[in-house]
Amino acid sequence: MLPITAFILAGGKSARMGSDKAFLQLGGRSLLSRALDIARAVTSDVRIVGDPEKFAAFGPIVPDIYPARGPLGGIHAALSASTTDLNLILGVDLPFLDLRFLQFLIAEAQSADAVVTVPWADGHFQPLCAVYRKAFLPMAEHALDQGRNKLDALFSEVPARVISEKELSAAGFDFAIFRNLNTPEEWEQAKQQVADRP
Repeated sequence: MLPITAFILAGGKSARMGSDKAFLQLGGRSLLSRALDIARAVTSDVRIVGDPEKFAAFGPIVPDIYPARGPLGGIHAALSASTTDLNLILGVDLPFLDLRFLQFLIAEAQSADAVVTVPWADGHFQPLCAVYRKAFLPMAEHALDQGRNKLDALFSEVPARVISEKELSAAGFDFAIFRNLNTPEEWEQAKQQVADRP
């Protein structure tokens, strides 16, 4: 197992979904269970960033220090709790991630002299499937103290290793691995996709 801590960000409001995404069932398993399983395949130290009352039964919990501040608040809480330099951050609603990609991502982060190692796919950063070093913590805290919640904006302020679409394609990764589920429609599509698999 690699010297890395994995954090599942499960504290979102799920406002567009209308129910807690972490507990949505896909292929007979919750999104939280899927995220925990894939994270545990790369490290034995896996924690959930979210409400202790909701998630304590599923593993070690890290509560937000800056509540209701979105993903940046969750990443800040994660890095505050971490004892490793490298930290894998995963959104709870990425059911199509594959293990080979996480291994690739972590290897890139280990070899890069960067504070953040983040994929760029479909014209966007994928900050909830990225590796952050502890050195990102003061940047996150400073932004939160200033009332800034936008995570992507910080990537230009730190040494970042951006994994390009070209690199992802060359390594054989489909951008669909980054599909997240925000609405009931996206959830229905995902259920159909899982049901259609051989």
